[in-house]
Amino acid sequence: MDLTDQPTALLPGDVRMPLLGFGTWQATGQAGYDAVLAALDTGYRHLDTATVYGNEREVGRAVRESGLRREDVFITTKLPPDRVGRERATLAASLEALGVEHVDLWLIHWPPSSPGDSIPLWRELLAARDENLVRAVGVSNYSTPEIDELIQSTEENPAVNQIRWSPSLYDRQRHAEHRDRGVVLEGYSPFKTSDLSDPVLTRIAAAHGVSPAQVVLRWHIDHEIVVIPKSVTPERITANFDVFHFSLTAEEMRDIDALGEV
Repeated sequence: MDLTDQPTALLPGDVRMPLLGFGTWQATGQAGYDAVLAALDTGYRHLDTATVYGNEREVGRAVRESGLRREDVFITTKLPPDRVGRERATLAASLEALGVEHVDLWLIHWPPSSPGDSIPLWRELLAARDENLVRAVGVSNYSTPEIDELIQSTEENPAVNQIRWSPSLYDRQRHAEHRDRGVVLEGYSPFKTSDLSDPVLTRIAAAHGVSPAQVVLRWHIDHEIVVIPKSVTPERITANFDVFHFSLTAEEMRDIDALGEV
């Protein structure tokens, strides 16, 4: 499946971000490289890494050795929030490790511990975007008020906010707040906070002949929420990608949403 065949979210600058990505947290060394290569072979075209993951070199090597064109793989990396004044050096190190001239999305990994650092950090990300070192910029683990502070200070919306998300964490208001601001919601750890034995998920999975984990991923996609499951197990990497042959009904979506509204 090509990048153009996958459902995507549209980011500013006409940047297309695949709704299903491959998370690489804790996937390091040879096992990390093998997992990323397996993901690319399976059909994933969106990879999520970060400076603090310590695996950008393995991710970049897998992209190069996959035989895919650089423009066919969407790469996200993240800036540690303690790098105020060292943003460019950190990005340069990420680009060198990944072996690329630009990344598709650069995120501030967490809100800085010193609130006064937030706007300077954000301005550096915007400058890197304007210099074409990154195609789009955003944040991770930010609250709505923290996002609003960036928008009010710079009149520039983060393209993405990557936060922990799953059916049991579903928050209709939080989802709407992102949509209203033109910020794409990206969820991580979709399974860690999900009860995959929940009767609602098992019933819907049985109706479609899929697993509860696949239902959780499809639920994100049908909400147009980006999701980045991670695994180093080839069978699970494949299964997590096999979610494009079915979709959930409006009633099923409502039933899953309700898991977070208890």
